[in-house]
Amino acid sequence: MGCSSCSTGKDGQPSGCKNNGTCGTDGCNKLTVFDWLSNMSLPNGEKPFDCVEVRFKNSRKEFFRNSENLSVSIGDIVATQAQSGHDIGMVTLVGELVRVQMKRKKVDYKDENLPKVHRKASQNDIDKWQKCRDREEEIKKRAREIAIILKLQMKISDVEFQGDGSKATFYYTAEDRVDFRQLIKDMAKAFGIRIEMRQIGYRQEAQRLGGIGSCGRELCCSTWLTDFRSVSTSAARYQQLSLNPQKLAGQCGKLKCCLNYELDMYLDALKDFPSQETKLFTEKGLAFCQKTDIFKGMLWFSYRDDPANWHTLTKEQVQEILEKNKKKEKVTSLEEYTVDNFVKEEKVFENVVGQDSLTRFDRPKQSRNRNNRKRNKAKSNSGKSNNKNTGNKIGNANPSKNKRRRNNPKRQQNNG
Repeated sequence: MGCSSCSTGKDGQPSGCKNNGTCGTDGCNKLTVFDWLSNMSLPNGEKPFDCVEVRFKNSRKEFFRNSENLSVSIGDIVATQAQSGHDIGMVTLVGELVRVQMKRKKVDYKDENLPKVHRKASQNDIDKWQKCRDREEEIKKRAREIAIILKLQMKISDVEFQGDGSKATFYYTAEDRVDFRQLIKDMAKAFGIRIEMRQIGYRQEAQRLGGIGSCGRELCCSTWLTDFRSVSTSAARYQQLSLNPQKLAGQCGKLKCCLNYELDMYLDALKDFPSQETKLFTEKGLAFCQKTDIFKGMLWFSYRDDPANWHTLTKEQVQEILEKNKKKEKVTSLEEYTVDNFVKEEKVFENVVGQDSLTRFDRPKQSRNRNNRKRNKAKSNSGKSNNKNTGNKIGNANPSKNKRRRNNPKRQQNNG
């Protein structure tokens, strides 16, 4: 995939870098394109495509012409042409898929003014580029302080250095137009580099900063979403969501992008569904729609004079009443239709586990008493047998003594 750690292992399974979604080589992200033509050889006599795709910091990608016929592959660090000096980036795609990507992004690959790849980056180029990237946080903090001193209504969200360290691009967000001419002068004097200011939207800012959404997952814009479509409040109305700005707005302050995910399904379901502004004319009075349920195909209506009592109608029944109203015919009342819709729901509990009783593990009390009786009875029987045995032993021990006691007249008189 994006890096060598994601290659296939010995057992045929992807080895992976074990970083739980964060690539250790910064190669596996939403900007990575899987080169499914990498294992295929070109036909005889066909030259490889001479353009490559190079990724820079964050989401910036550009196309360059490999005029020197360098043997570059995905993941190589290259020095590319810039307006002044050179820039350092990582190759993300080579081969015929670059032609497809250029056509999709409407970039003419026959253009002679297309920037070029100078060379593979040397260790000196990489060290210089790394030092520049280490300075970005410090410079961003200092630039924000200068903007606050000048009282500019803007927010500097990110800084990107050119590979050779001669230029820095400051990305900022602002609601109105900002005059930052004095800001550029002060920053150029403080940092000693050329300054370029580039305004971005609030969604692009959230994409660069990242974060956790209200759903508990990482932001879609920072993980996989690449195209930002406009989101309107009508998307929330179609899905019958409460228009609460605190719940509908994301971290960028705009409406959440996920409101568009299920919008097409709702629009398809609403094609043959009566509008929520539908009015029904009956002899009992005018009825207004109070609530709709697209999935169940039900609508709830109430009379203008009695808005507290709602009557449930199906989609077909509402369309039938509307056809009669078009013919200037009034139905008697809504109650005639709601009687058919009232179905008493019986709760049915199925025995999904296959067990009949919840007390199947409890032993009945009778069996316990029966066991106790058996034990007591066995103890009593054993006691009697022991007494008999001891009595026989005593009587047989000295029989002559027992005869003397029976024949002794003095003992009989005392007993009498």
